[in-house]
Amino acid sequence: MSEVNWEEIYAKLPTAKDQRDERRAMFDTFDPNGNGILSLAEVDKAIRDVLCIDSIFNSKPAIMRAFQIAKNCTKSKRPDGHGDDYIEFLEFKYFLISLRQYFEYWVAFKRIDDDDDRRISLEEFMEAVPMMEKWVGEIGDPEAEFAGIDLNDGGLVLFDEFCKWAIGKSLDLEDDDDA
Repeated sequence: MSEVNWEEIYAKLPTAKDQRDERRAMFDTFDPNGNGILSLAEVDKAIRDVLCIDSIFNSKPAIMRAFQIAKNCTKSKRPDGHGDDYIEFLEFKYFLISLRQYFEYWVAFKRIDDDDDRRISLEEFMEAVPMMEKWVGEIGDPEAEFAGIDLNDGGLVLFDEFCKWAIGKSLDLEDDDDA
């Protein structure tokens, strides 16, 4: 994965408490039909056209994870019953925070996935242990660690599995500066 401009990402994701007005304006821009809810398609398009951050736009698994977790973080109070399948404004801050976090996991995943097949083999994992230890601390038995991540026993680690592991290990890339 090419170099990530973390400063640009932080600058374009208004997640601070004092940025509520900026978040509202961004939400309204993400919501072109003005119905007060964001579909995955609207979010995806807005990441490309509004945020203009190609590295995030090209990380569809990270977008999908952030969307799913955000839309499920609260129960919708909309009378039409459509809110639970979409992101509402009250969930939008959580979406932006989640997008940034899952993008960090995606960057880490891609740094390990040498053959770019969106799966991590045991060989790729073993080769990446020194790099991963900078992010998560010591990995005592890499083969056992890999087996523990590979939840479906498929012999490969998929992004969802990697995210569960990364969350449990408090993965933190050394170059993202956690602004």
